[in-house]
Amino acid sequence: MKLDQAIEKRASIKKFSPKEPKIENIIEAIEAANRAPSPGNLSILRYIIIDDEETKNKIAEYTRQEFTKTAPFIVIVCSDPKDAIRFYDTRAETYVKHHVGAAVENFLLKITDLKLASCWVGAFSDTLKKELKIPDNINIEVILPVGYPAANQETKQKNKAKIYGKLFYNSFRNTFKTGREMVRRDDI
Repeated sequence: MKLDQAIEKRASIKKFSPKEPKIENIIEAIEAANRAPSPGNLSILRYIIIDDEETKNKIAEYTRQEFTKTAPFIVIVCSDPKDAIRFYDTRAETYVKHHVGAAVENFLLKITDLKLASCWVGAFSDTLKKELKIPDNINIEVILPVGYPAANQETKQKNKAKIYGKLFYNSFRNTFKTGREMVRRDDI
């Protein structure tokens, strides 16, 4: 699949088929995430692949997202920020978040390319960390249920707001150029 197609097709899917994807596909998507830009090329992210039903039920409970337990796999994206903190001090948290966003988007685009589906879940109870035996110095960043979309699940991306009104030229809220014509702030 071409990149533009994957971007257009990527959608948040919350209904999964019981058909289980190959674990190699999940690992391939994690490999894509691992190629995302990172601050100072540091190895910050860690990944946990979960297929245990009891653990998936606990994740659904701790996220208050019942659909997560219906996915054949759940990938937990974690960060180990110690090196980022050592190199970047107060900016480390921001840089780690940048890295997480880039990595998760790579993951989601690869999942789409593999004709699988996922949904970015960012809200969860801190109790999940204890349940998964994650050390105190490691942070859970994102939870990604993964599987084939259910037959009745619409896989179309929801409409996004147009970029007009968000796109500026040289400074915030300044007019911008489209081709040769100048568009004024009042026109957007």
